[in-house]
Amino acid sequence: MAEKKLLDRARDLIRVKHYSIRTEQTYLHWMKEFILYHNKRHPAEMGVPEVEAYLTHLAVERNVAPSTQNVAMQSILFLYRQVLGMELTGIEALRAKKDKRLPVVLTKSEVHQVLEQISEPEFRLQAKLLYGTGMRLLECLHLRVKDVDFERRQITVRDTKGNEDRMTMLPEQLIPILQEHLRYVKQLFEADLKAGYGAVYLPYALERKYPNANREWGWQYIFPASKLSVDPRSGVTRRHHADDSNLQRAVRTAAQRTPISKPVTPHVFRHSFATHLLEAGYDIRTVQELLGHKDVTTTQIYTHVLNRGPSAVRSPLDV
Repeated sequence: MAEKKLLDRARDLIRVKHYSIRTEQTYLHWMKEFILYHNKRHPAEMGVPEVEAYLTHLAVERNVAPSTQNVAMQSILFLYRQVLGMELTGIEALRAKKDKRLPVVLTKSEVHQVLEQISEPEFRLQAKLLYGTGMRLLECLHLRVKDVDFERRQITVRDTKGNEDRMTMLPEQLIPILQEHLRYVKQLFEADLKAGYGAVYLPYALERKYPNANREWGWQYIFPASKLSVDPRSGVTRRHHADDSNLQRAVRTAAQRTPISKPVTPHVFRHSFATHLLEAGYDIRTVQELLGHKDVTTTQIYTHVLNRGPSAVRSPLDV
């Protein structure tokens, strides 16, 4: 049996480690780019000088952001350490220093201006959930029916950045809207079942452990895609969750209809959620838990964008 190609081996290992499909695509992209940059030389024949040359090329000639350069470096490190079993001594010194930038935050009035301009009810509901709960966009789209507890007014957030579950609140005003939305989703699910579909993707081999769970209502996505598609990993035709680019486009269009000059993306609602809670006097540790930050210093960045600063310091001009 012929030995698998290098990138195929990398893909297999990424899946063994249960990395997301996006991480898989990103890692494979940068591995391929690195190999092509060095005229298709096998990575086993190269080392730190070639990696350094490629990262310098990204920074100087392609002018990529430090975060992009670091993702490329992480992808190449995975290739060497995990796939080839080679250690690159001193490579960590090449990691680009991240820019320290304050997040874009909307005022409460600006948030509502944007929300009012989102015409599609489903997109408006998603945007309100982002602002009302502090979830990231993909965390919202990954929500399953079973993750929402209407009685306790709670949402269990899964598939987080740190791969840990956390709890956040379910805004009361969204309860009737979300319940009405779920009635429509259930009709869609039942129609899929009648057509011979309705099986949803389950993580971590749960499909083998619970063979009927993928057709249970509780496991269905709250925001399903508008049409069936072929799973790129399994080849199975099913309904995945909604595409994140749809809400990104809807929010961008809505913001353009307002007088707001700030750059507005779905992630801005998460920044605004955190800042507005701190403005309301909630403890920073509470906000840290709701956001799912491992380190409180990550949450502290929002104290720098409060109306009066982290220590309620007033300008001498206003005293």
